Amino acid sequence: MKNKDLWIAVFAVVALYVFFHFVGIGCPIRFLTGVSCPGCGTTRGVHSALLLDFKSAFRFHPLFWVPLPAAIVILNKKRIPKKIYNLILCNIIALYFVIYIYRLFDANDAIVRFDPKNGFIYKLLNYIF
Repeated sequence: MKNKDLWIAVFAVVALYVFFHFVGIGCPIRFLTGVSCPGCGTTRGVHSALLLDFKSAFRFHPLFWVPLPAAIVILNKKRIPKKIYNLILCNIIALYFVIYIYRLFDANDAIVRFDPKNGFIYKLLNYIF
């Protein structure tokens, strides 16, 4: 994938999330399934960090700071040896999933939720059947 294609893809995803925000959907994964995704809270965390509220940023998602270095790594893929590149990405993904599992089972976490009955798909299927 060329850098131009990557920037177009990033812009499309951002535009889609802005649309979801204004429509009131927020996270499309949670809207559809009722289950938070591993990155749930990252956007709010980045926003809080930009406002220099790092305590809130960490509360929204402990890895709020990861997307920027990850984007730098992805944009410089050709300059990084393949093994190192894969190791970095695998570690980032693993870290997100470890924190996600912890947050799913943390009763005090108000961000990550498991509520499939509140998802659009469940409600739609319930309506149909």
